[in-house]
Amino acid sequence: MRRIEESELILNKDGSIFHLHLLPEQIAENVILVGDQDRVEMVSKHFDKIEYEVQNREFRTNTGIYKGKRISVVSTGIGTDNIDIVLNELDAICNIDLKTRIAKDSHKALNIIRIGTSGAIQEDIPVDTPVISEMAIGFDGLLSYYANRDEICNLEIEKAFLEHTNWYSKLAVPYFINSSPHLLNVIGKDMIKGLTISAPGFYAPQGRVLRLPLNDSGLNDKIASFKFNNKRITNFEMESSAIYGLSKLLGHNAVTVCNIIANRVRKEYSEDYKKSMEILIEKILTRILDL
Repeated sequence: MRRIEESELILNKDGSIFHLHLLPEQIAENVILVGDQDRVEMVSKHFDKIEYEVQNREFRTNTGIYKGKRISVVSTGIGTDNIDIVLNELDAICNIDLKTRIAKDSHKALNIIRIGTSGAIQEDIPVDTPVISEMAIGFDGLLSYYANRDEICNLEIEKAFLEHTNWYSKLAVPYFINSSPHLLNVIGKDMIKGLTISAPGFYAPQGRVLRLPLNDSGLNDKIASFKFNNKRITNFEMESSAIYGLSKLLGHNAVTVCNIIANRVRKEYSEDYKKSMEILIEKILTRILDL
């Protein structure tokens, strides 16, 4: 068995993983990911008991008990680059013996549920509505750095999308990854289901214009009009493609639910999205009890 070198698996002096500062016993099987570190408190305030509170940089973790179910809430910050850190380090503390630096013989699969905010690109999706991502679309290019990318991606829809959008060849090739079917059904049984784009930025990559013009000013219209087997692209955010892709490669289950706080077509923004986010958090916590 390969021993993972010190430069590749970096540990802190207390034996915890480098960025997250977590030890194996500090993470639960059910993990809620949020972007904003302040949202960790929004979730964990519902816990009956908090066992661990750990923070380093933007990575904050609270692990505790909710109605008998052990749950961890981890803040990731913004972007798929941060997700690359979070997913790999969560997997490492579960599936690598940190003392011997050797992968464990038995594999532990996590249930990873992202709760986020998002902008809808379909006119009929109201603000303050949750959308669960049946599939994530990566505009970020991260997954192509890992082996076996094509084996877990839907190459048929990828090809159709590239042709439909006349995709600019100097951009990273988008990748399409399905969520966990079980999590999709349990968590999102009464939610709008859609295809969610993870963009590598907030402004031009999502079609926003301030002072800089877009390379393709019609891209959002082409995205919104794309259909494949009666599926459509519903919303933009910035993390799910890496969560789905790395979870598939590492053997974990993943799904994202985003509270729609803006409708890009109707130019609407939620008057107070924190209220609908509170409702969504409570709904997801209740449904985690069924996992």
